[in-house]
Amino acid sequence: MKRTRKSQTVTMTTVTGPTTTTTITDGRQCVQVQVNTLSSITTPVCLPPVSLSVCRQCVQVQTVCPGAGEHPLQYNYTFWYSRRTPSRPASSQSYEQNIRQIGTVASVEQFWRFYSHLVRPGDLSGHSDFHLFKEGIKPMWEDESNRSGGKWIIRLRKGLASRFWENIILAMLGEQFMVGEEICGAVVSIRFQEDILSIWNRTSNDQMTTSRIRDTLRRVLNLPTNTIMEYKTHNDSLRDNSSFRNTKISL
Repeated sequence: MKRTRKSQTVTMTTVTGPTTTTTITDGRQCVQVQVNTLSSITTPVCLPPVSLSVCRQCVQVQTVCPGAGEHPLQYNYTFWYSRRTPSRPASSQSYEQNIRQIGTVASVEQFWRFYSHLVRPGDLSGHSDFHLFKEGIKPMWEDESNRSGGKWIIRLRKGLASRFWENIILAMLGEQFMVGEEICGAVVSIRFQEDILSIWNRTSNDQMTTSRIRDTLRRVLNLPTNTIMEYKTHNDSLRDNSSFRNTKISL
């Protein structure tokens, strides 16, 4: 891989695809990576530039398939990015306008090719979020797959988000939670005084399943036994229009 910040082009070679060139325009970078799928589908990949804005020309992503010889994931997953002005009151409409779909992966190899070009969460500015959700599920409380569910919340001191985010999404893609289709996705939220990890599930009133998800989170993140974890249903979030206030504490 060869990249340079001084020139106006970036040349990259994928593991299984051809070399492709992208032109940097208005501070944004777009690159078309040819994924060797069964049907030769081209997947847009957005590279958040130094300004950490996400390329809006690359928001439409076609369905992808594992390439020949690649290791398929149990589910396809889609990356999303959102950023909002904290002083503005949030609404479902404004949130949906701010969230951007940036790419879908179907195999282990596609994930690593895509993930290696994303800005790490710790380098994002305040009130930015990365989301990784199963294909077809929007990272919104109102989505049909999320409406009856909720999320586990872990608050982190600054500087830990990148490592913890990688651990949690690898556990999710590797099906370490062992709760079938219950997992919807994961979110890392960068805030000014703290960072927040959350993992969303479909059924908030299934105590056995939510407890298993909590215990798996403790294990894969190697959390101390006294770590405070919080849970909030999406119905409660819809009622108080808040993601992280009025949560239920779990020790």
